[in-house]
Amino acid sequence: MATANVHRHLFTVDDFARMGEAGILTADDRVELIDGEVLTMNPIGPPHAWIVNRLVRSLITRLGDNAYVSSQNPIRLGRHTEPQPDVVVARQPGSAYLARHPEAADVLLVIEVADSSLLYDRLEKAPRYARAGIPEMWIVDVGARTVIVYTGPGPDGYRNERVVSAGETVTSTGVAGLRLPVEEMFG
Repeated sequence: MATANVHRHLFTVDDFARMGEAGILTADDRVELIDGEVLTMNPIGPPHAWIVNRLVRSLITRLGDNAYVSSQNPIRLGRHTEPQPDVVVARQPGSAYLARHPEAADVLLVIEVADSSLLYDRLEKAPRYARAGIPEMWIVDVGARTVIVYTGPGPDGYRNERVVSAGETVTSTGVAGLRLPVEEMFG
């Protein structure tokens, strides 16, 4: 049986932005661009939204004007990848982000809240963040009420992984002076 020589078309970040501008993708579409493919994300459930909002409030309170805190907005990891992490802590000045989304070099910490996305966050997103050089990633595991902390980014993923449990405090290595009790994330 003969087969056709088929090539996949990978979208760029610019293509992805134009799809939004043209109305092909709308603000209601829960999608992100990963390795040139437009992927649909799971709907946000109440526990996920509540934890994201608590994290944002806690981070803004702790960091003030020393960092830029963004929630569920894109970061650019390269020509073909623009995920929308649940929370990002980036270098200031935030005014730079009026003209562009934060890029990997701007990001100090990325946080994913995982209620239904734990495997995807661990196996797909974490390696991409590490390859992009993001110094630290946290996965807030809703079901286990823990935080998985990744540090030491490299081409093969993060070299270090540790689990921080209820009753303990996460101390960031990517954001100077940031300490956050696990219980504060869950309430």
